Amino acid sequence: MRFLLTDEQREFGRSLDALLTAADTPAVLRAWAAGDHGPGRALWGRLADAGVFALAVPEAYGGVGPLPVEAAVACVELGRHAMPGPVAETLAAGVLLAGAGGPVAEEWLPGIASGAAVVSLTLEGYGPYAPDADAADAVFTVTGDELRLAPGPGEPSASADPARRLFRPEPGGAPVAKGPAIRAAARAAGDTAAFATAALALGCGEELLRATVAYVKQRTQFGVPVGSFQAVKHRLADTLLGLEFARPLLYGAAVELASEVSRPGAGTGSGSAAGSPGAGAAVAAAKVTAGEAGYAAARTALQLHGAIGYTEELDLAWWLRRARPLRDAWGTPSACRARVLAG
Repeated sequence: MRFLLTDEQREFGRSLDALLTAADTPAVLRAWAAGDHGPGRALWGRLADAGVFALAVPEAYGGVGPLPVEAAVACVELGRHAMPGPVAETLAAGVLLAGAGGPVAEEWLPGIASGAAVVSLTLEGYGPYAPDADAADAVFTVTGDELRLAPGPGEPSASADPARRLFRPEPGGAPVAKGPAIRAAARAAGDTAAFATAALALGCGEELLRATVAYVKQRTQFGVPVGSFQAVKHRLADTLLGLEFARPLLYGAAVELASEVSRPGAGTGSGSAAGSPGAGAAVAAAKVTAGEAGYAAARTALQLHGAIGYTEELDLAWWLRRARPLRDAWGTPSACRARVLAG
């Protein structure tokens, strides 16, 4: 398959890059990690104005989606800038609630599309933790064919990324929707969360590589830049190859998801994909490849930066801490490989 982004899609990515560059995301990350969500929520609103969160919400609820290709473009940029907050989870919640339909969709989807609502969630088969639940306006949980609104974020758990805190939502809460449609919507939401996380991981890896290349050009040893050493060149080339091999898998998964949305009978009745085995396998392939490539970029960046890579003062430390959690979130490498083989 030969796949190229359209001029409009590329311009969308460039506009998000400019918005996030002007926002000074390292400062936003530091505030978010310290429990001050104000700067992050303000930036979230600007991203919503640009249409990011409407990409997962059907037009009937104030969105423009589902548009998986555009969502991939957006999430790669958000990953490059290490945008804090439950980005993948909010996009997945848009798909989940659209599949659920009814009053819960009417209550929450317009807010997700507009940026007024930040949402986290947990799904069976993906672990019990909801990222950034303390900053979310709602935390949804799915058990079997029941969708519940958690009564609270619950207790925090240890996280390798201080700007991506994990919570085990408080149990209970009355079901807000139930039935077979919830199972189908949850499968589609899981695919969306894994897909968005793959794009975030790819963007994270791209920024780690960019920063590392810039650093080895200016760091000298024996009177020459260390970037001129053959071993360093090979390490950077391997890192670039890993990221470039992940990119077509990510956009291939986007095309597969888009096909699922448009296929007659594939949705749950509200404009969301049903999470078919074919789409799921494509998403899993993208997730494992992008996650591993992003993590490899982090290892390369840490090694070539040397001791400075460990310092809190270095902005790159936020990307270094994020790469492995993104690799393992919404489908570990082993789980994704198993799903690819099964699909």
